[in-house]
Amino acid sequence: MITKIELSDVASYKILTALATDKKVNLVYGLNGTGKSILSNFLYDKDGVAFSKCSIEGLNNEEILVYNQRFIQDHFYESDNLKGIFTLSKENKVAEETIRNAQNKITAISEEKASKTKDINTINSELSQRTQSAENKVWEIKTTYTGGDRVLEFCLEGLKGKKETLFCHISGLVKPESKPDKTTDELKKEVEPLQAENAERCNTITTITFTGHKIENETLFQKEIVGNVNSTVAELINKLDNSDWVKQGLEYLPADISKDGEPCPFCQEKTITQNVSNNIKDYFGESYENDIKELKKLSYDYETAINSIQSRETYESNPFLSESKTEFQSKYNQALKVLDDNKRKIEEKLKTPSQQVTFVDSSKVIKNLNQFINNANQKVCKHNQRIDNKEEVLNQIKKTFWNILRWDYDQTLSAYKKETDEAHKKSNNITKIIENLEKRIVTQKQIICEQQETTVNIEEAIVSINSGLTELGIDDFKIKKHSDNLYAIVRDEQDSDTFQTLSEGEKMIISFLYFLELCKGKKNASDVGQKKIIVIDDPISSLSHIYIFNIGLLIKNEFLYSDKYEQVFVLTHSLYFFYELTDINHERRKKDQKLFRLLKNFNGSQILNMKYEEIQNDYHSYWQIVKDDKQPPAVVANCMRNIIEYFFNFIEKKDLNNVFQKPELQNNKYQAFYRYINRESHSLGQNIFDYKEFNYDHFKEALGLVFKESGYKEHYEEMMKNP
Repeated sequence: MITKIELSDVASYKILTALATDKKVNLVYGLNGTGKSILSNFLYDKDGVAFSKCSIEGLNNEEILVYNQRFIQDHFYESDNLKGIFTLSKENKVAEETIRNAQNKITAISEEKASKTKDINTINSELSQRTQSAENKVWEIKTTYTGGDRVLEFCLEGLKGKKETLFCHISGLVKPESKPDKTTDELKKEVEPLQAENAERCNTITTITFTGHKIENETLFQKEIVGNVNSTVAELINKLDNSDWVKQGLEYLPADISKDGEPCPFCQEKTITQNVSNNIKDYFGESYENDIKELKKLSYDYETAINSIQSRETYESNPFLSESKTEFQSKYNQALKVLDDNKRKIEEKLKTPSQQVTFVDSSKVIKNLNQFINNANQKVCKHNQRIDNKEEVLNQIKKTFWNILRWDYDQTLSAYKKETDEAHKKSNNITKIIENLEKRIVTQKQIICEQQETTVNIEEAIVSINSGLTELGIDDFKIKKHSDNLYAIVRDEQDSDTFQTLSEGEKMIISFLYFLELCKGKKNASDVGQKKIIVIDDPISSLSHIYIFNIGLLIKNEFLYSDKYEQVFVLTHSLYFFYELTDINHERRKKDQKLFRLLKNFNGSQILNMKYEEIQNDYHSYWQIVKDDKQPPAVVANCMRNIIEYFFNFIEKKDLNNVFQKPELQNNKYQAFYRYINRESHSLGQNIFDYKEFNYDHFKEALGLVFKESGYKEHYEEMMKNP
């Protein structure tokens, strides 16, 4: 059953308009030119190219049979021979009952199939919602990693266009057995050196080679360096237990000592004679000086070794050390502190050679620092390998990236898979039921075909059509059997080209009777029949009034008051005929019928709902058009002429010549109206009308003056009221 018809962008339907219905009988009224033919042609050929932007909702495999000019042309205008209409024989009661039972079973099975199909549609709809929800969740990957820093965007190459593509990709991945040991942030750090504009190999970091380790182990630092024990002052210096102090005092004695003596650098008394000076110098002899000389050399070598170590800033310039800058600084500073402390101890030994010195072993802190550097060098080597194998490394990162995300989104994917598996299982079970139902329908259709082989004939259709002609008072031509499945139209005095001699009204009648049989019967013997939707477009357009009532009665009895058809649409330009088809019983009309009006103005054709109370005659329809300033000028002007002709010629029987001669209508602005209204022929209206002369307000004023000057001002005002 059709529930909605939408028409757009075809002929006069410039904008989208819709006919929505839930009724079996649908009656559409519209003046000629408002778009009735386009509506029926769409139903006649709904897949036509011209109707690409039109649509029908609610169809469920029903057959649409349309009576309109296209139908007449397809069946009559090329040949006098009509396709035979096969009908069921009433004589074979057993076969007819078998067929009826089979058709009832098909109906029941089809209803069950429709119910199961609805269940599948519900499952599919729910599944579609679940899929959309899961796809939206997974789409977070795209929004997260293709925005911001975009470091890992290469992992989504080819997956950024559609949600469905990305979802299918991650759904097809196998979940890792355990949680990946890396994070996407760590992957970013791995990728950044490879994708940077200056990505290149990096030099390894030189470790610290400190040559001062041996100096720290020299025995000289443990030796108490003192003077000559055989010197005359040895006993005194030993008693003082401070040879270093005495040695330092020598630096303050002059090179030449006077006979009177020199002041002692310690007590300032002139106790230092040349002899005392010589004895003290003798105490610090060659052996002592050699040890001091060796100490100075060791001090120089140790300081040189320290100075050979690269500065901390030099090391920190390497990016692989700068990553752990704080830790490196700590280890570097610790090593330098040990070396500096040892250096100070050497300096102290030089000042006090008699004191023993113990060093902190620098090899441990240097080794610890070098170990840190070696660890950084491992990263450098790994980086260089990654640069050398960039493509392979990026592929591995990409693989790891998707392992991480497959793990992270497993809850979404697992839940979706469980739900979809259950939905598919239910759907498959229902599909099997539907397939079985379809087999049962085929079986019933085979039964119908088998029974119809023995009962179908065209004789009954011939009798029915000829009886219909007789009932309409037509007896000068009839239908006869042309061949096994074809009719022919014949007159008693003619055997050929009979159809060409028929009037338009007769053609309309015979074609409609043929259509009636087509709806009642079957096109061929193997036609098993299906639910039918009937569309009838202006079946009285060329008929005289004598036939209109009979055609209306045929339509009501065969289509409107019958249960044989799923739905009926009737389109007409005649309000009288439209009114004849409407059910006068309010409750029955409310249940089964829906009324529509077709209007056309500059905006195009529109389909509007219509109430029973709105049905008026053609005269009222003309007034409705005149009140619409959006109607085409020629249509408005033509309706004004029809109003004047209908009212004054047929109702009031008045001559308007005197009215048009009145001064009020002689104004220049009314001359176009005057010329148009006085044309003799209705049919020439649009051809001779000059659009440039039309002014809606002037024509409207002139029409009002005609009624006012004729004494019908109240009638004009009443008809021009808005409803």
